[in-house]
Amino acid sequence: MADATVAERKSVLAGAHGGSPSVRLRPAEPATRVSLRAAADDVAALSKSLGVKLPVKPKTSAGTKGRLAFWLGPDEWLLIDDKGGDLMADCRASGAVHSATDVSHRNTAIIVSGPGAANAINAGCALDLSLKTFPVGAVTRTVFGKIEMVLYRIDEETFRVECWRSFAEYAFGLLAEAAEDAAA
Repeated sequence: MADATVAERKSVLAGAHGGSPSVRLRPAEPATRVSLRAAADDVAALSKSLGVKLPVKPKTSAGTKGRLAFWLGPDEWLLIDDKGGDLMADCRASGAVHSATDVSHRNTAIIVSGPGAANAINAGCALDLSLKTFPVGAVTRTVFGKIEMVLYRIDEETFRVECWRSFAEYAFGLLAEAAEDAAA
């Protein structure tokens, strides 16, 4: 019997670097991601099976043990497991009616941190990223430059920019330029 060869996908941002004294940019570690759709009646069962309570209010997130759930719409979430857990299996095990699509190879993320992080993001996104309007834990799907992104505030000076792999170099480049401008 022939040995099976498993191809490992290289991160589209492998080796990418950029930033300034006030803004640090780095590609996020690989993660498992699932786009989840479900009715309100199925949220409790899915939450129990996933080990994280699915948020049900706009602009909210929930997280535990490396697993994140982002509210994107009344019946839509983006799930992320930084430890590579099997989100699809956990969704199946819920017994709830839902639609789950593994988007692990479609998406990637950029971590933007430092005192100038919000300003760098605002170079391509017109959202008010003040702590009062976009507090720690806030998440939204929005536009960054010419692309769609999901923006999550990790802490006061740190954001996670989720985007499609095909747009990752564009997003990183725009953020790198904005980081340099923030330092000037």
